[in-house]
Amino acid sequence: MSSATRPYLLDFYPLEDEKYTRIAPFFIHLRAGRLTTTKCERDGSVHWPPRVACPNCHGTQLAWVDLPRSGRLYAFSALYLGLPLGMEQDAGAVVGLVELGDTHIKIFSRITGRKYEEIHIGDAVELETFDIDDGRVFYRFKFKV
Repeated sequence: MSSATRPYLLDFYPLEDEKYTRIAPFFIHLRAGRLTTTKCERDGSVHWPPRVACPNCHGTQLAWVDLPRSGRLYAFSALYLGLPLGMEQDAGAVVGLVELGDTHIKIFSRITGRKYEEIHIGDAVELETFDIDDGRVFYRFKFKV
C-alpha cells in the first residue's frame, strides 16, 4: 500500500513541503545527503528534532547545522507486533537509538543491515537516506561495513 492511498493520519512519514511544515529545510538537506538540525543563535543550544522555536529560551532565531552522519547504537529493539499500516511485511524490523558522534544527540530510527540476533550495543552505524514512492525522502541508519 503506497502512502498516497493511506489516510494522512496513518501515514507515518511527515509532509515535507514548506507549505505544510516550517522545518522543510531538514528534508531539503536530507535529499542532499545531509543530516541537519536547528541551533539557537541566542543561547547556542542544538536541538533534536529540528524546531521552529528554541525549547530553552523560546527564541525563534535558529540556524541549520550539520550533524554527524555516523554514530553508535545506544539501544535497540525489534518490532514484531503493532507495525504501522503498509509495514506488516517488515515484522522483525529493528529500531533503535543512535548516539551521533561526539554530540549529546540520540536519534530514534529504523536500523537496517543485520538481523536482530547479530546486533550489539555500541555497533557503528551510518545515515542512509531513501526515497518514498510518492516523492518524499526519509532516513534510517545502516550498519557500517
